[in-house]
Amino acid sequence: MLDFDLSADIQALRSTFADIKSVVDVDALTAEIARLSEEAGAPDLWDDTDKAQKVTSALSHRQSELARITGIESRLDDLEVMVELANEMDDEDAAEEARHELAELEDIVGQLEVQTLLDGEYDERPAVVTIRAGAGGVDASDFAEMLLRMYLRWAEQHKYPVTIMDSSYAEEAGIKSATFEVDAPYAFGTLSVEAGTHRLVRMSPFNSAGKRQTSFAAVEVIPLLDEAVEVDIPESDLRVDVFRSSGPGGQSVNTTDSAVRLTHLPTGTVVSMQNEKSQIQNRAAAMRVLQSRLLILQKEQEAAIKKDLAGNITASWGDQMRSYVLAPYQMVKDLRTEHEVNNPSAVFDGDLDGFIAAGIRWRKRPSGD
Repeated sequence: MLDFDLSADIQALRSTFADIKSVVDVDALTAEIARLSEEAGAPDLWDDTDKAQKVTSALSHRQSELARITGIESRLDDLEVMVELANEMDDEDAAEEARHELAELEDIVGQLEVQTLLDGEYDERPAVVTIRAGAGGVDASDFAEMLLRMYLRWAEQHKYPVTIMDSSYAEEAGIKSATFEVDAPYAFGTLSVEAGTHRLVRMSPFNSAGKRQTSFAAVEVIPLLDEAVEVDIPESDLRVDVFRSSGPGGQSVNTTDSAVRLTHLPTGTVVSMQNEKSQIQNRAAAMRVLQSRLLILQKEQEAAIKKDLAGNITASWGDQMRSYVLAPYQMVKDLRTEHEVNNPSAVFDGDLDGFIAAGIRWRKRPSGD
């Protein structure tokens, strides 16, 4: 008689899953889906294409997240039934199927548990990843292309939309650099642990002597922040000075106080305009220029934030975070988390979840641990 019991494992899984649900806040998620659904159903939604795409994308992401939660609940209930049936039917094959289902659920719940650790300010944003070849000559540019393929395969396996934004090819082989966007929930929080210097050790295919070669590549990950579509400038933030236009002469020049100087008090940005014939026209033109300058200033500030988040990454000896060794043995090892695997081919084919999960947990450890 089969004595098959997974009750302790299932209970432990339910306990972990309950903690995850409390962090995710299913009620708030459901309310957010309802709000986005109402927006998506508005008849004038596609009058603004950019806004429509953001709304529909956010709705799809939230619906997928909720479906994942409810799917796990359903599968846990089904697993308990599978165990009961295996015992009633004295069926070892059914018991093995239940064990396999338990292992899959443990993996899925483990991934969700890691996601609950992504609570940084920008963690839920899409990610922009840049890969640059470092020291190592042609081997480094080839390695950079291997990393690009690795991340694209990882994204493909998770069905995450990817857009190649820029790429620069090396003369002999591989790439000098490449930049791509991953548009998925928590893409930045997930991929940010991949930022740093990656090191490859292998028998170089570009070395006629067949010597072992070490090469490096840098990976930078930044969040994709929302762009301001317009700059609203309160009148209280402006000082307006009018003065007489100066120039080589001509109609409406040097005859009236038609020139305008706008000073944006919070930033000290100054714009003067005197090309138009009237003060009203000059003010309108100056305002357009001021808004443009403030928008550029805002983007520069966002770029500074991104740079701080990405960190200062070099690609050479002494600062690598992960090693990919293909010779004289086979191993990929993260030097921060100690996570390692002995199948580099699988890693280069996109099998990164173990490294990413270990990195997220490592990052959340109390300092000093």
